[in-house]
Amino acid sequence: MPALSLTLKPGRFAICRFPGGSPVPAWALGRRVFAVVAREGELSVLCPEEHVPARTRSEAGWRLLELAGPFPFEATGILASVLGPLAAAGVGILALSTFDTDLVLVKEERLEEALAALRAAGHAVS
Repeated sequence: MPALSLTLKPGRFAICRFPGGSPVPAWALGRRVFAVVAREGELSVLCPEEHVPARTRSEAGWRLLELAGPFPFEATGILASVLGPLAAAGVGILALSTFDTDLVLVKEERLEEALAALRAAGHAVS
């Protein structure tokens, strides 16, 4: 797998959890929401942490790394080439794919370790 380019996006993000069947919360509508995922049993919203109201079940403090895409759907090993070095460094992640690219989130307190691991694996991070 060739070296990839990743961009560290500004700001901190949170992932919020709501019961299955919940509507997307009104506070998230019209905001810079990054993802809404509904599955049986839960609704998750990923957004900038400053938009999350107090007492919302959430995990904040995530930093977002965006892989420079687009990637063809038949491409293999894209996420593995990024997640492998992070796993070897013991850095937990959240991963999300869009139509064009992949997003990887790491906790802010592990960000420097994550960036070092990615750079050591030959990836460019800006």
